[in-house]
Amino acid sequence: MFIARCGLCHYDRQYGDLHGPSLASLYKKPALPSGAAATDERVVATIVHGRNNMPAQGGQIDADQMNDLLAYLHTL
Repeated sequence: MFIARCGLCHYDRQYGDLHGPSLASLYKKPALPSGAAATDERVVATIVHGRNNMPAQGGQIDADQMNDLLAYLHTL
């Protein structure tokens, strides 16, 4: 899921920007790159609705995929 939907623009295990910010240690930081709190709610909102150059993915990711993606992001 991450590779197909997110990995084209975001690194997951290394720091530095690809086309979007790295997601390494995403939940270990007090805030997301946008400055919003690093919570599941804010991450889901960003994925579903998009932000700046990130396109909205809400219609392309179902609830199970979102849960799997969030679980993966928590491991980073």
